[in-house]
Amino acid sequence: MKRPAILLTTAALALGTLVPATVAGPAAAAPPVGGTAPASERGPLAAAVGHSHPQVLTVRGAGVYRIGASLAALTANGHIDWTAPGCGPVVHAGVTGSWAGVLLLAFRDGRLVEVGTATAPPRSPAGAAVGMSFAELEAIYGRRGSLIRNDAGDAEAYLVRVGSRVELFTGHPIRPGVGYFQVGPASFVERNFRQGGSC
Repeated sequence: MKRPAILLTTAALALGTLVPATVAGPAAAAPPVGGTAPASERGPLAAAVGHSHPQVLTVRGAGVYRIGASLAALTANGHIDWTAPGCGPVVHAGVTGSWAGVLLLAFRDGRLVEVGTATAPPRSPAGAAVGMSFAELEAIYGRRGSLIRNDAGDAEAYLVRVGSRVELFTGHPIRPGVGYFQVGPASFVERNFRQGGSC
């Protein structure tokens, strides 16, 4: 006889603890006034509140788009929107979801070797982003980065080394400053900038 009363009391207590969490969820997930919440502060309801494209792009990549990830696996899981052949074993790809139009990818031999963006955000972990001047990047990175030129001497970029990987900020075609921010192994990202996309 007392079992239904215990079940009802337990259900009421559980519901009482869930309702406040649900009501507080969107307020906690909402970005602070004048900006967006960092990815680490986002809750499961962040996608319902606003877009959820990456706020930080590191030399490891962003989200599921991790350097070394398999093109086949990302495609099978619905994370790739389109692909286009590049030079030799390189394939370029666009991403799906709220990150579509934010990140561009390059795969070599089926593995992710470059994640890039022409938008801000995302920013580097140090706070550098597309739209900044090279002088602003020098102020952010100091001795950790350097302004470089390609082998042909007709383009410059700002390079930051992180182990065997790099952050590379290249110029904009029609205005001064950074137009593209990309990350990946130096053997691919830096080499392509210095030598051009050789096969």
